[in-house]
This record gives sequence, C-alpha cells and structure tokens, in this order.
Amino acid sequence: MTRLPLTRLAFVAGCALTLSACALLSTPDPVQTYRFGSPPRAAAAAPSSPVQVSLRRVEFPEAVEGDRLLGVTGTETAYIAGARWVAPAAALYMESLENAFAAQATRVRLIGTRELTRGQRSLDVDVRSFEARYDAPGLAPTVVVTVRARLLTMPDRNVAAERLFTVEQPAGVNRVSAIVEAFDLATRDVNTQIVAWTDANAG
Repeated sequence: MTRLPLTRLAFVAGCALTLSACALLSTPDPVQTYRFGSPPRAAAAAPSSPVQVSLRRVEFPEAVEGDRLLGVTGTETAYIAGARWVAPAAALYMESLENAFAAQATRVRLIGTRELTRGQRSLDVDVRSFEARYDAPGLAPTVVVTVRARLLTMPDRNVAAERLFTVEQPAGVNRVSAIVEAFDLATRDVNTQIVAWTDANAG
C-alpha cells in the first residue's frame, strides 16, 4: 500500500476543508417575496338575513399552487427568477377571496373552510389560469387570471349557477415589481366580480 507523506496528507486535508468551507459559506441568489389580493378591511354592513354560503377549498393548477410565479411564452413555460410568493398562491388567493366577501358582499355571508357552520349554498372556485403571458421574450407580460365559480344548492349539491371569469391585466414594464402589481390588480378584479355574481345568484 502506498503511503502519502505527512506534508502531502496535510495539504490534501487543508484543501478539503477549504472547499467544504466555501460550500457552507456560499449564498444562493437573493429572492424577494411578495403577496397579492385584498388585505383585510372593515367588514361591510351585514344584511339582516344573509344567505349563508360555504366556501369550499379553492382548486389551483399544480404548476402555480405553490410559491413560484409562472411565465408563459407561447408553448414554453418558466418560473420568474428572483421572486416568490410569501405563501403558496392557493392559500393567498383563498385569503384574498374571503377578505373580498367580508368587505364587499351585501346579500351573502361567506362561511370559510375553518368554520363548522353549514351554508344554504356552497361556492366552488376553480382557478384555471394564474400566469404571466409574454407575446415575446423581453416584452412586458399580461397577467391572466381565469376562475370558474359554481354555486351549489345544499344539501343536494345541484348547480344553481355557474360562470367563468377571466381578467387580463397588462404589466406596465417587464420588471418583477410591475408583474406582481398586475397579479394583485387582476386578483382583486376577479374577486370583486365573483362577490357581485354570488350576491346576485345566491338567493
């Protein structure tokens, strides 16, 4: 068996320690976190006898339900570098929808998923698109949010009303801050439409 001189062993060990220290000290590229949707606001005046509507868990496409922002150019997709949602997008969206109902609804009371109260209606929300679409690489994208909402009668769960909502919100420039603002505006817009539609159809 070949034995290395002690000086050679010391040199090899020193290199290994140096490489190990570099690996431990290296830092990943910085990532900024963002949020979207309406923050909690003062609740609207409660109607005298509201229709109780239970909100089911909001469904999100697998590609965007987490904390990454999806960009789409034609048939190509990629996550936007350097940006994350502060929480999974599905959770942020559900929170923003509940806040929108609390602030804007005039005929219904939304029952969140954490409440045990049974509603007279059930609201199913299925997000179909939640992405930034680019006409060409480098151009400012348009954020597209598409949501299917269904009102079901309870307890038989027959469909009382159904509608597909789509909001397209252009970003002012191709910068992360502008894209996040477009996501925020699009989410607020589609939620406002869903609240008004539910108010009109829940009775």
